This record gives sequence, structure tokens and C-alpha cells, in this order.
Amino acid sequence: MPMSAASIAAQRPAGADEDVHFPEELVAEILAEYTAPGDRVLDPFAGFGTTLVVAERMARRAVGVELLDERVRLIRARLTGDAQVVNGDTRHLAAVVTGPFDLCLTSPPYMASADPENPLTAYETLDAHYGKYLAEIGDVFRQVVDLLRPGGHLVINVANIKVGDAFTPLAWDMARVVAAHIPLSHEVFLCWDEQPEELTGDYCLIFTKP
Repeated sequence: MPMSAASIAAQRPAGADEDVHFPEELVAEILAEYTAPGDRVLDPFAGFGTTLVVAERMARRAVGVELLDERVRLIRARLTGDAQVVNGDTRHLAAVVTGPFDLCLTSPPYMASADPENPLTAYETLDAHYGKYLAEIGDVFRQVVDLLRPGGHLVINVANIKVGDAFTPLAWDMARVVAAHIPLSHEVFLCWDEQPEELTGDYCLIFTKP
């Protein structure tokens, strides 16, 4: 699937401190493929709200979870309909949202294997360990699977990372830990016109709940 660096830059929300991770065009394609109007969509790592904004525009009922107060405020300012964003810790997902959902579409915060900054605290603490990160990500998606309806889909955008000479097979490791809870159906490789810095391979991993 082709991806444009210009789209990412152009879609940076006013007041945002960095670019969105994936463009609205990607969200629209995934929603069109795996949902219908009126379906419920979950993004447990809402970020700047791209999934919620596009889902709302396409008449899907969207719910997001975001840890950072300032991003929750930014997302709410972008929404115009009935999409919702909850200010909370995704590690306790089952306590803050109620299913069932037809689709979960998200991009978790990335971690390079040797980085001490903890992605699951919005990189604000230095207590990260790659094995623990993967275990906690696996548990988040275990909760997501419980919230999906039978036949529902989970789509995770995640990349492998190379920082200097250190390679982290994050996409492959995440596929492994999530597949312990839900079958992996297939993957889609995202082809960038300008490869994002430190990403060696960018994927959408597609899982389907039996």
C-alpha cells in the first residue's frame, strides 16, 4: 500500500507537537474494508485522533483512549459528532471502555529494544524494558480481543526500527505476542515515497477474532 510523507506532514493537527503517525487515507481504506456505517471502532492508543476523526466522518461510532491530557483536549477539539475519547491508561482498557467493537485500529507507541524511555507512560519515565513492554502490549491486546465481537478485526500499524546499528524487530515481535490471543490473518506492507527516519519496514498487521 503506498504511503505519502506529504500527507503525514499536511495532516498534522494545529497545536500538535509532532506529525500524525498514519494518514487519514489509510484509516479510510481500513474502515471501508472491515466496517460498515454504524459499526463500532476502537483506538486504544488514540494519539492525535486520526482514527476517530475519519471514523466519525464515515458514520462509524468511534471510541478512543489516550493517556496525555493535552492530546485528549486536542482530539476533542477535532471531533464534531458522537465519537468519544477517554482520558486513561490503556493498560487498564477493560475498565475504561465497554464493548463490543467491530474493529480495533491503532498504532501503539514504539519502543527500540535498548531505549530506557517507557512508551506506555508516554515516554515520561525511564523504567522501560523491552520484554516487559511486549508483555504489557500483549495484555492490552488481550483486553482488545475480549472487547471485539466474534468475526471482528484488529488492525495494528507497527514498524521495525533501526537506531544507529541497533535493529529492533518490533513489528515481528508484536505480531508474535498479539497472535497468542487472536489469529493473525495477514499483513500489509506500507510503501513510503520517503522512508520515515529509523523505520526499516512498516506494516499493518491484520488479526481476525474467530
